[in-house]
Amino acid sequence: MDFQTSVKTCLTEKYMDFSGRASRSEFWWFMLAYIIGALVVSLFPLLPLIYALGMFLPLLAVGFRRMHDTGRPGWYFLIPSIYNLLVRIFGFGRYELDPQTGMPLEAPSVGGAILGAILGIVGLVIAIIFIWWLTRPSEPDANEYGAPPAA
Repeated sequence: MDFQTSVKTCLTEKYMDFSGRASRSEFWWFMLAYIIGALVVSLFPLLPLIYALGMFLPLLAVGFRRMHDTGRPGWYFLIPSIYNLLVRIFGFGRYELDPQTGMPLEAPSVGGAILGAILGIVGLVIAIIFIWWLTRPSEPDANEYGAPPAA
């Protein structure tokens, strides 16, 4: 699947389709298009929010289908986002910045620094696992999510 076909498929034909499978090329070409679009709209105020809201469902859908293509449940695609949200909510502490210099007013405690390092390492491991999964070849035969996608 080429760049244009991938973008067309994800934005028109399978905008909210969480069933079936997506090939590596469909997923990665769409991710490239998403990133390029995000860079372009970041130059204008309010557009990044509108862009993120408009692209949320197709990005999530192609991620689910890509996970299906590797034989994994689609909801696994949510694990990095859920982890990031939990770390932000229950993180290792907050600190106040000096308004003039932008530097923290106090250093984190040793325990907070260790917890932050552990959470960072866990996040890195999750990212590596997901990049590995998303770059694996399609299962060659039909699986519980359907027939292999057309290349």
